[in-house]
Amino acid sequence: MGKLFAHIHRYRFLLGELVKKGIKLKYRRSYLGLFWTMLEPLLNMIVLSVVFGPLLGYSNDKTFPVYILAGRLLYTLFSQGTKEATRSIRVNAAMIKKVYVPKYLYPLSYILYNYILFLISLVVLVVVSLILGIFPTWQVLLSVIPLINVFLLTLGVGMILSTIGVYFRDMEYLWNVALTLLFYCSAVFYKVEKYADSMVAWVMKLNPLFSCIDNFRSCIFGTEFNWYYTLYCFAFSVICIVIGALAFYKKQDEFVLHI
Repeated sequence: MGKLFAHIHRYRFLLGELVKKGIKLKYRRSYLGLFWTMLEPLLNMIVLSVVFGPLLGYSNDKTFPVYILAGRLLYTLFSQGTKEATRSIRVNAAMIKKVYVPKYLYPLSYILYNYILFLISLVVLVVVSLILGIFPTWQVLLSVIPLINVFLLTLGVGMILSTIGVYFRDMEYLWNVALTLLFYCSAVFYKVEKYADSMVAWVMKLNPLFSCIDNFRSCIFGTEFNWYYTLYCFAFSVICIVIGALAFYKKQDEFVLHI
């Protein structure tokens, strides 16, 4: 592990350039540029609130848009980060064949730049919360914990998928389907309390992304922070990181033969 951190420190400049490149390419030829990072979640929040608010009986709940936005932001970070990590090695095939650098820098850079964009988009959450009368309490300080957990979870799953994606290219399409299922299992647009005694709640507790989302919402609304969810998500993330790092380290020298 010490060797890993030493490599990251050694190649920190390259990692920084890869992150900058990712952000620039994402918004290349875009008129809105980084502004779209804040506009897109806002538009999604409006659509989901308009559609599911009346449908699920939350029309009179002024906090429902913030509830949706908080869940949507964390889900988008995880989905975008893991999707781009899955294809990160193949996308950078030309560079990998010409220059040697630790190959884990590529999935790491994709996850990092998505995380930076996610942090920028939190500005929208702050503004919408204040407009709707949801003011921060001391508990908002705990939001750092689910934000770290969701980064670790994205990194762990992303490392595993980036290795699999080199050998099994259909993984990218299968993961898109899995993310759709995960979206519905993360309580992004509905409140899981309504299903506390059903199998839905049981499925939620097995979903580490839901653990991050639920705790993040607790920090925003000042409700009880679930330390069990925190430990579960952290443990799950660390296991994924260890598996992903070991698989990546073992197979990275073979990547050039398959890209």
